[in-house]
Amino acid sequence: MKGFIYITALLLVPFICVSQRITFSEPQREDNRDINFDVVGRMKSNLLIFKNARWKYALSVYNLEDMTIKEKVDLEFIPDKAFNVDFVPYPEHLYFIYQFQRRGVVYCMGAKIDFNGHLVGEPFTLDTTHVGVLGDNKIYSTVYSEDKKKIMIFKILKKTDEFHYATMLFNDSLKLIHRTRQTLPYDERNDLYSDFLVDNEGNFVFTRSTKSGNRSNISGVTLITKPAREDTFAIRKIDLNNLFIDEVKIKVDNVNRRYLLNSFYYTEKRGNIEGIFSSIWDVAGDSTYANIFTKLEDSIRSFAKIKGSSKFAFNDFFIRSILLKKDGSYLIAAEDFSSQTSGNNWGWNRWDYLYGSPFLSPYYNYYYYNPGYGGFYRPYNSFNRSQNTRYYYDNILLIDVDKHGNVTGNKVLNKEQYADDNDNYLSFSTFITGSEIHFLYNIIEKRDKLLSDQTLASTGSIRRNPTIKSMERGYEFMPKLGKQVGARQLVLPCTFRNQICFARIDF
Repeated sequence: MKGFIYITALLLVPFICVSQRITFSEPQREDNRDINFDVVGRMKSNLLIFKNARWKYALSVYNLEDMTIKEKVDLEFIPDKAFNVDFVPYPEHLYFIYQFQRRGVVYCMGAKIDFNGHLVGEPFTLDTTHVGVLGDNKIYSTVYSEDKKKIMIFKILKKTDEFHYATMLFNDSLKLIHRTRQTLPYDERNDLYSDFLVDNEGNFVFTRSTKSGNRSNISGVTLITKPAREDTFAIRKIDLNNLFIDEVKIKVDNVNRRYLLNSFYYTEKRGNIEGIFSSIWDVAGDSTYANIFTKLEDSIRSFAKIKGSSKFAFNDFFIRSILLKKDGSYLIAAEDFSSQTSGNNWGWNRWDYLYGSPFLSPYYNYYYYNPGYGGFYRPYNSFNRSQNTRYYYDNILLIDVDKHGNVTGNKVLNKEQYADDNDNYLSFSTFITGSEIHFLYNIIEKRDKLLSDQTLASTGSIRRNPTIKSMERGYEFMPKLGKQVGARQLVLPCTFRNQICFARIDF
């Protein structure tokens, strides 16, 4: 593996092997497991955590040095029963973008918050939509560029066989740059959309995939872009060579001005996963740079699956993340995931629930709502108590792809995780230290949950580090919800005696 993995300039430092040091925040009485939360990040010497419970919103401000709480700031400007509260963090402030309905109008609002969690000025209206008293209220979605200098707020109205797009591009002061309305054809039964992204130039980017039938996998893909200051979409067909693919994961490579489209592929309808599809779109040349299907050989199949035939080895793998390198190459991390619900033999099934279920369709409502991506915390009151579901999160598959789209190597990180009715402590997170990637996930040892740390070096070698454990018993980490806040500093949510708290880990 050549090149250096990049996340931010702060992370490009030499690697020095040091022991880990853990500092826990004191659990707050009101922070039980039924609250929802999100780690905003570091601002100066503070750590900001967004929390909401029963339609009440607050920012908890911690001193990052010792993880003591400095202040809890109630966000009283956000009305009760607001929905889809997003934030865009900067080193010394953040923007909240939230929406609420009053009578028949949905308001999309912005508010600036300083590094101490206090409101700066007054909230301001970004857009409004008349929906009627009984209309959909989850309307606006927010995405922002890697450098955070471009913020895109958009809404998509579904009318019969069309999607009506309204996009609003803002700068890093939430000043409007460009507003666009556009219409594209839409087939409710056969169209699937990727995540919606915006690059550092302000270009709006996503893919539309087409199925041959409601319960079939994908047989056609188009890349759709809208330049920052233009009013029309550009639609380009991606050649699939008469093969079939899974859901498309798209990544913006701002350094090399490329869009990376990746998916697992099949050689026949409803067949077994054969390998990885990598398509690279060159933004400057406005053309396909690479379009490659790579079969995953039997040698890696035997390591990938914990049990069962190697023929089906990758059928439960899902792409979790794509990590970029400066030279244009990248690393795909996929995870073996499945679930099973007792009583009715129901579980997560790629065919029924990725391609066929109306219950998980994001287009079921009148307005399309983009739910975002990545791990998220599910409060305990959101789990279905009437049925028992067992979640399985097993091996991690790592696939190296060079700047030409060729697979240059693959590896498997072995893990076996399961839990009943609660997957908050499962899966993994990645942490970057210089030219190395740490993969963190929980393991059970003598009934205690310990944090396993495996490191992938720039040479391609994997090192298993000593498990990360605290001197105090009873803490349980939630790795997939962690956030890197410094060159060698990670914040992980955790629980202690059924209360939410946070751990700062220094590497």
